[in-house]
Amino acid sequence: MAEPIDAEQAERFSSLALFLVLFLLIGSFLTSYYLKVKRITAVHETIVGLFAGMFVGIILRLGPLEHVRDMLSFSNTIMLNVLLPPIILASGYDLSQIKFFRNFGTILTFAFLGTFMSAVVIGVIVWLASMLRLEQPKLSLLDGLIYGSTLSATDPVTILAIFNTYKVDPQLYSIIFGESILNDAVSIVMFDTLNQMRGSYLSIMSVFHGFGFFAVVFNVSMVLGVVFGLLCSLLLKHTRLRLYKELECCVVLLVAYASYFFSNAVEMSGIVSLLFCGITLKHYAYHNMSRRTQRMTKGILQTLSNLSENFIFIYLGLSLFTGKNLVYQPFLIVFTLGAVVVSRYCSVFSIAWALNALSEWRTAKRQARHPGLPHQSYQLPHNYQLMLFWAGLRGAVGFALSEGIVGENAQALQTTVLVVVVLTVIVFGGTTAQMLDVLQIQTGVQDEEAESSEDELDYEAHPWLADHPSSMSDGPMYQDAQVGCQAPGTAVDANEILPSVNSSSSALPQAIVAGPGGLRSVSNEDLDMIDAEEPSDRTRTARAVLDRANLILRDGQWFQRIDERYLLPMFSNTVANRKHEQRKELLQARRAVSREWRASDTPNIAVPYNPPEAAGPSDSGRISPNKNKQH
Repeated sequence: MAEPIDAEQAERFSSLALFLVLFLLIGSFLTSYYLKVKRITAVHETIVGLFAGMFVGIILRLGPLEHVRDMLSFSNTIMLNVLLPPIILASGYDLSQIKFFRNFGTILTFAFLGTFMSAVVIGVIVWLASMLRLEQPKLSLLDGLIYGSTLSATDPVTILAIFNTYKVDPQLYSIIFGESILNDAVSIVMFDTLNQMRGSYLSIMSVFHGFGFFAVVFNVSMVLGVVFGLLCSLLLKHTRLRLYKELECCVVLLVAYASYFFSNAVEMSGIVSLLFCGITLKHYAYHNMSRRTQRMTKGILQTLSNLSENFIFIYLGLSLFTGKNLVYQPFLIVFTLGAVVVSRYCSVFSIAWALNALSEWRTAKRQARHPGLPHQSYQLPHNYQLMLFWAGLRGAVGFALSEGIVGENAQALQTTVLVVVVLTVIVFGGTTAQMLDVLQIQTGVQDEEAESSEDELDYEAHPWLADHPSSMSDGPMYQDAQVGCQAPGTAVDANEILPSVNSSSSALPQAIVAGPGGLRSVSNEDLDMIDAEEPSDRTRTARAVLDRANLILRDGQWFQRIDERYLLPMFSNTVANRKHEQRKELLQARRAVSREWRASDTPNIAVPYNPPEAAGPSDSGRISPNKNKQH
């Protein structure tokens, strides 16, 4: 134990500790720059940051700077309250809502059921090994389940960064991303629930109580995040904060963080609240902001997220040698690693098999009702299942949770969790690029349906996107009639929510419907189908009405209709929303025409990627991760 020091020495040691952290962060980002310039994909900068932290941790462990080592030891408060929120908020704000909500059922299944299965399998294996005296320390079944819940969450920051580099299939990316975000919240709620059962008898009723408690926590947390996002949208819409860009940006960030800490304060899940607050802000509040605030908010969130991600891996490397009271149990580490691999295998492949079987059953049932329909069955391919298994590395959230383990075996369990997290990041994260090539995962895929921000629609690079000169200003381009003011040169009819646009193209949408998957264009006839359509037969039965309502629910149009008719006019600037969607569709159409022209007329021109329709039968549009690699 370090001897007490005075205030002046404490200030000097804390400055030295912060200097070491900043030095490691600078080295991590410079390494990232070097890897990008040289196109080296065999190793990722987060792995380099992890090893650099381990190296500095060894020096501090062997050197005389004991006070600095204590200051750099892992703290779950710093992890959960400082480092994790920027990553979650940036993920929700930049989320591709179309792909996320299209695969929402699959994501929820892997996040909920997969996390529960992983916790149970890890806990039971470690408990059995303890009962058979194959390892030390001896654990009860409840202790094993609590221990398993800390290692049930995946945190593939490295894998998702590599996926972004290679532009992996957006469907696979969205499933892995959604699972990694939501199962952090699942593991935290599961850990808290099991801790509350400590000292009580574990029975079937207690299991049902745990499921009910988790369902309440998740749904209430989601509602809290949406409410905070909607309140921020109303605030931006009905005030003139857009005239003061710095204040506007600060208010948006503070409201998002307030949702996280308020949810934690009322014993809900701050991760879930912050994720859905970010989604709500992007869907409703984004077009209420000024152009400058849109860019500032996105840039600040990306910067904070990158800093947090790199610091987390450096923090883990440091903690491996600077932690207090580290107790290494080799047999416990070996059994835990095996249990993590087995649990991931059981959860991924069993859930994938069940989802594929359910999809086949639904397709067969649909074809039995409508024989003319084509056979369209969603299947999760085997190589995607293997990639999901490989993406199951454990992260810092599990180690932060392990700090809450109590009892005589707490130090050994916490040390084992840290070692398992570091080893899985090195082994699974360091070989992701090679696995993409081995499994023949399609890369180089551009997500045409992904939502584009105003920053992506660069008017200087694409001047033909601008409708009028005022579109280049920092102020709001369009205003709803409800606000009472409008930008110069924009005529808005007070009786119309989505006014028409002066354009020579007759293919522009007459209205934009926004839903969980983003905005989509529909005709006025489609929007008014339910209200305007009169039944041809007044004796139509109630069963026909229910079948029609079921069709709407089955096609996922119910939220789009409610959102377009009520929510968007209330919370968002629908005029700017529609203008943005039209410009995005025009930009995507021009890009598609340009790619077709390059592929057909001038095949020697280099293009960013090979689209699947233009690829030959041998490569199927894939780009090998090992191509253009320099070592």
